[in-house]
Amino acid sequence: MILIGENLNVMSKSVGEALKQKDPGPVRAMAEAEAKAGMDMLDINLGPARKAGPELMEWVIRTVREVTDLPLSLDTTNVDAIEAGLRVEKDKALINSISARPERMTALLPLAKEYGAAFIGLTLGDEGVPRDENERGLLAAQIVAEAAAYDIPEDRIWLDPIVLPINTQQIQIQGCTGFVMMLGELFPNCKSTCGLSNVSNGVPTSLRGIMNRTYLIMLKRYGIHSAIVDAFDAELKAIARNEKPDLEALVHKVMDGESLDMQALSEEETGYVKTARILLGQSLYSDSWLSL
Repeated sequence: MILIGENLNVMSKSVGEALKQKDPGPVRAMAEAEAKAGMDMLDINLGPARKAGPELMEWVIRTVREVTDLPLSLDTTNVDAIEAGLRVEKDKALINSISARPERMTALLPLAKEYGAAFIGLTLGDEGVPRDENERGLLAAQIVAEAAAYDIPEDRIWLDPIVLPINTQQIQIQGCTGFVMMLGELFPNCKSTCGLSNVSNGVPTSLRGIMNRTYLIMLKRYGIHSAIVDAFDAELKAIARNEKPDLEALVHKVMDGESLDMQALSEEETGYVKTARILLGQSLYSDSWLSL
């Protein structure tokens, strides 16, 4: 599984201020730390980048390149900033992202074609967030078909089901999971990814880790190709690298509906079982789900 570090993000207080001031120190430090943490790719999230977006993107890439040669994901809604990044990185960059909205595809698919870049296909259309896996499938098909019109091969498309926060969109989690489960059959030549940490957005900080890790186990079972993650969650990285087979097997038992002797489980194992049941919609989400 390819892990994409999410921490070089304009929403981070230290990174955001460094981007504003064009202070290379914190940007270099974060990129280097993510690389040392074992990430396979780094996401450069500039947000809207409305003011001098192209110049900022070029500056960030050149700054990051002082400390690491890891591939980069260019994450901004500013099309000109994306193109500026592609001019620097060419076919080494991943465009994050191109949704199924016509204006987004019209603006960015020609760039993906011109620069030979892969892109994240975000299953988001004019009507907003899809309701279930079937709507996600339809939006993915629109993206794949439109990319084909530009002669962009499917193996350069990384489909993203849009993971939403479980504390406000619990039912949507099953739609994301279902989409990933059927992805190999619908689009066998495409890759897949997701913003994993979105599932725990708004969850108490101390509980975000186990939510993210449990959902990674579930998606990993269905063959997800990559995920955008917190680079500094060592246990999550261990799961991605197949170093926690017992935890994975336990969550798989929950997914398969097997009966479990909760008294025989450790505190850690119990936490993963309870979290899996929340993600499967078997239990109603509350901030105190681990203590219930």
